[in-house]
Amino acid sequence: MADVAMTKINIPVSGMTCTSCSSRVERKLNKMDGVAAVVNFATETAQVEYDADAVTPDDLKATIEATGYGAELPQPQPEPTAQPADTAEATPASAETSATEDAAALHIASLKQRLIVTALLTIPVMALSMVPALQFRFWQWIVFALASPVYFWGGWPFHSVTLRNLRHGAVSMDTLITLGTSAAYWWSVYALLWGGAGEPGLEMSMSFTGSHGHGMADIYLEAAAGVILFLLFGRWLEAKAKRSSAAALRSILQLGAKEVSVIRGGQEQRISAEQLQLGEQFVVRPGEKIATDGTIDDGHSAVDESMLTGESVPVEVGPGDTVTGASVNTSGRLIVTATRVGNNTTLAQMARLVEEAQARKAPVQRLVDRISQFFVPTVIVVSILTLIVHLWLGSTTAESFTAAVAVMIIACPCALGLATPMSLMVASGKGASLGLIIKGPEVLESTRRVDTIVLDKTGTVTTGDMSVDHVFAAEGFTADEVLRLAAAAENASEHPLARAVTKHYNDNHPDTALPQVDSFHSTAGIGVEGTVEGRKVTVGKSTAPALQAEIEQAQAAGTTPISVLIDDNPAGVITISDTVKPSSADAIGKLRELGLRPMLLTGDNAATAQAVAKQVGIATEDVIADVLPDEKAQVITDLQHDGKIVAMVGDGVNDAAALTAADLGLSMGTGTDSAIEASDITLVRGDLLAAVDAIELSRATLRNIKGNLFWAFAYNVVLIPVAAIGLLGPMWAGAAMAFSSVFVVLNAQRLRTFGGSRG
Repeated sequence: MADVAMTKINIPVSGMTCTSCSSRVERKLNKMDGVAAVVNFATETAQVEYDADAVTPDDLKATIEATGYGAELPQPQPEPTAQPADTAEATPASAETSATEDAAALHIASLKQRLIVTALLTIPVMALSMVPALQFRFWQWIVFALASPVYFWGGWPFHSVTLRNLRHGAVSMDTLITLGTSAAYWWSVYALLWGGAGEPGLEMSMSFTGSHGHGMADIYLEAAAGVILFLLFGRWLEAKAKRSSAAALRSILQLGAKEVSVIRGGQEQRISAEQLQLGEQFVVRPGEKIATDGTIDDGHSAVDESMLTGESVPVEVGPGDTVTGASVNTSGRLIVTATRVGNNTTLAQMARLVEEAQARKAPVQRLVDRISQFFVPTVIVVSILTLIVHLWLGSTTAESFTAAVAVMIIACPCALGLATPMSLMVASGKGASLGLIIKGPEVLESTRRVDTIVLDKTGTVTTGDMSVDHVFAAEGFTADEVLRLAAAAENASEHPLARAVTKHYNDNHPDTALPQVDSFHSTAGIGVEGTVEGRKVTVGKSTAPALQAEIEQAQAAGTTPISVLIDDNPAGVITISDTVKPSSADAIGKLRELGLRPMLLTGDNAATAQAVAKQVGIATEDVIADVLPDEKAQVITDLQHDGKIVAMVGDGVNDAAALTAADLGLSMGTGTDSAIEASDITLVRGDLLAAVDAIELSRATLRNIKGNLFWAFAYNVVLIPVAAIGLLGPMWAGAAMAFSSVFVVLNAQRLRTFGGSRG
């Protein structure tokens, strides 16, 4: 399938109750030709890549349904165009998320109603069964009357899944619950009708082991009802936590503006933001949200991007600057041209990345899934062996039966299945609120192992906002001539240095247009060449002796010199400066505290690179300068060959290969799409402190997952033998099993308290 163009789709899957379910759906999908699927129990989604020539979405849906689960295909998401974007095109993700949200809310409400009724019926059952003083004549028949609706109606969420699985020849944790509670209930029915338990005078008391010592007259209605009550409570908490953990995705989608003032025919019109077209101008007044990504045509203001980036300080913007949809205009009136709409906006991309990250599985989760495939059948065998061994050792039938039922109930692998995905869901949501998009759970392991972090200079450690400091003209040329011809040649380039030269000329000569450049040619890492007004102009790096003194002086001052040759004659030097970001030094200090070795990588000259390194606290020997764009990836590879586990932080097109080569790639969200696409983590706010947050959050998540897995495994390892030897009754086994799931869910929620490097 490597050579086949694959189509990706996320399909919501309903009816899954444990990792055995998700594993079964995943196996069925992966057996289809041209399909690679990952099914996540916590997010209840199937992330599928498929060969559209061999398989259709309807085929995928049919396979899921044939496995015994529900599936809803997402609505098609056509690419936005310059045509009016209606609701279906502009916000399909929002509509689908809203539908999923409604379904989740109904499910939680249904569970809550079932839980309340079950509790009202079960509490008197447990009180009458455990407190002899409350046991009146024929009390056991009242208990039977109360426990029966609990078993049939309260336990229906478990029984229905068991029956569905049986039709498909499968088992899951619900099978264990149904077997355990059914054994307890029907044993009690037998004891009441034929075993003597229905006679007046029956007395029972609280027993931790669950055996009341009456032999065939033992009834376990309190165990059947109690187990169902505790498990319903655990499942209700689970469902609420899942919904809460998915709140990050919903909140991202809901950040956008609902209405916008668009300029059409010279007049302002108030329309739905979904109807805004590509290329249209719209007005943003103080206090309003910016409707979509765009470029400012007129006006100055400070824009609050905290909802998207986590950065609390507003950013000053003016004509020519780009703005992001969902950010808030805090002061001046802005006129903006829409450059992205619908599914292409930064907001939509963030939501998509978070959704995809939540749907994927960490390597350790795949191991858990494989274990769960064999876990339930193994537990059933262990339960049967427990019954046989107890009877063989001379235990009563009641004691043997109690131990076997307890084993089935205590061993339900809910906690095991929730341990990893719940932590990942909470962490990805928290990351989104801090302006961090972690693309997949496998990234977590990389952050733990990284020992070296390579930082691109321009746009990462520095602002990337280049400005011309000085224009030096060699003998025979004027400074204005050097600047004009250099700016004309650079006008065809997108390099930051080129933009700085062009902007400097335009700012100082607003009424004079630049001449046209012909025969333009650009060499990455070297410079540009072209013909301007019939003269050959070369701008970039040069070894011309006549310019060396000026070049060395500029480098010593920490600025970047670019040489200008006219008709191959040294004409002058333009020096350009870049400002170090205020947070860079603090961020680099914190990276050291995390045990990382920071290194500076740049195509700039060594003297300029060393000057920047000195400002931010990077050692002289950790500066790698004069590196061509296509050599950056090789630098990363060389470090890896030396045994380093390397993270790379960059923002430009020329960083994409290095980001891909690194063990962990972090891209500035202010950078290019290619760099963002190549990275493992996107730092939306474009601040190096966000890299610190990303690594700290990833490591905290990994610790949380390990803690959850330890608890889930330890719980089963310790309590299955305890139940098998008869020291834990079915009801208490159910309570312990429910608590283990709740513990894992609540432990994952602790990641919500992660504060980040900005407090």
